[in-house]
Amino acid sequence: MYKLKTNASFDSAHFLAGYHGKCANIHGHHWVVEVTISGDELQETGTQRGMLIDFGDMKKAVRALTDIYDHALIYESGSLRIKTVDALLEEGFRLIEIPYRPTAENFARMFFQKLKEQGLHAESVTVYETPDNCAVYEEK
Repeated sequence: MYKLKTNASFDSAHFLAGYHGKCANIHGHHWVVEVTISGDELQETGTQRGMLIDFGDMKKAVRALTDIYDHALIYESGSLRIKTVDALLEEGFRLIEIPYRPTAENFARMFFQKLKEQGLHAESVTVYETPDNCAVYEEK
């Protein structure tokens, strides 16, 4: 079996509403998203002969997803008052509302599913919240 890995990163802020600890406060991370794809067969013809997939195509797909979240405040629906959201938007802040808690675990699953929707069948997606802490999502 062949495996390819690539990664992309983004910087963003988030907080965990309802969490009792320092992560309940708005804070930022340099998120690193590592994608692994695998396959038994290499392409036999064309410009990608001898490849599982072109690294450039793989990297482009991953970056297209991660770039969306770069330099934004990512927050869970319903976790901020409407007045707060309106005030932040009025100040020119970039906000991204998502329907789930913005954890590394949920990001790993979301990136996995979005890549799958785009036709890139990942074996696993790893999201590093810090250099030492990551979450991995893979389907069985």
